[in-house]
Amino acid sequence: MAALDDIIERIRAAGASSTPLRIRGGGSKDFYGGALAGEPLDMRGHSGISSYEPSELVVTVRAGTPLAELEAVLAQQGQCLAFEPPRFGGEQGSGATVGGMVAAGLAGPSRASVGSVRDFVLGASLVNGRGELLTFGGQVMKNVAGYDVSRVLAGSLGVLGVIAELSLKVLPVAPAEATLAFECSQADALRLLNEWGGQPLPLNASCWMELGGQGWLYVRLRGAQAAVEAACGHLGGERADAAGSAASWTAVRDQAIPFFAEQTREQELWRVSVPQTAPALAIDGAQAPLVEWHGGQRWYLLARGHAGSVRKAARAAGGHATLFRRAAAHEGAQPDGVEAFDALSPALHKIHAALKREFDPRGIFNRGRLYADL
Repeated sequence: MAALDDIIERIRAAGASSTPLRIRGGGSKDFYGGALAGEPLDMRGHSGISSYEPSELVVTVRAGTPLAELEAVLAQQGQCLAFEPPRFGGEQGSGATVGGMVAAGLAGPSRASVGSVRDFVLGASLVNGRGELLTFGGQVMKNVAGYDVSRVLAGSLGVLGVIAELSLKVLPVAPAEATLAFECSQADALRLLNEWGGQPLPLNASCWMELGGQGWLYVRLRGAQAAVEAACGHLGGERADAAGSAASWTAVRDQAIPFFAEQTREQELWRVSVPQTAPALAIDGAQAPLVEWHGGQRWYLLARGHAGSVRKAARAAGGHATLFRRAAAHEGAQPDGVEAFDALSPALHKIHAALKREFDPRGIFNRGRLYADL
């Protein structure tokens, strides 16, 4: 635990001098959220799996552990992180850490069917702005009394403190899987997904996109062999090659498919979260989106200056919009004053501010990463 002791001492010194710190794992999500600020606090030295009980479906792991390393250990036991955390592409993606996974709170294609990151966080230890090591939750689902801080950490982008260790629920790898392809418009894809969502089908993930001007819906089925085969017969469509489709879903997870690669230096990538039943959205300047999570997550590439229209359309549909990746020419900055995340209501902002003061009284952690004033 020498690495953690060094981290705690660094935090105490920073608190005493009010020196901002930027918590960093592998840097694979540096683009996400507000501008980066503060001296880097590298977590990669605090790594390793503390305990793993395959029969209990629980793993406890230090925050600096590479995500790929954890997933390899789970795979040896036929288990996985069911929410498919993205690693993103390139050399940086291979260094994604478990702490960064939870701090970012991002999930992959199966999110709509299995749950979000916070649904799999059982417990956590956290170093606050005073340099105190705090423990929340535990290693079982029914181990929380009072405020469930361990799950609040999911998506907090490190503004509350330094995640030291996490206990996560894992699941067995599904015994069978199949991917079906359907040629259809976005409107037809949303209609089909809503119809299928009301049926007892092993739907695990979906993705609609345009390829060469033609819309295609891809649906992944996971579950018992008999259930998957029965669903394939019921739904029809074109069945994809197993190995090729597995690679394709990984590429969707890590935003390594052509849709994301087509983002120009002057374009922004927006993530719109809406009810799955929401119709296709009319957003000025938007081309065909990429639609995931059975209609609940929609990606748009837009020129700068469309924040108002995309957020207005998302609110009208009962959702919200996130500036997920800024234009490359302006990454890591906010030249036009546009926040990455939708503004909080006054009541929620008050709660966020109170939590920030309690855990980080001197405001040293990841300043401005979640919101400019938090």
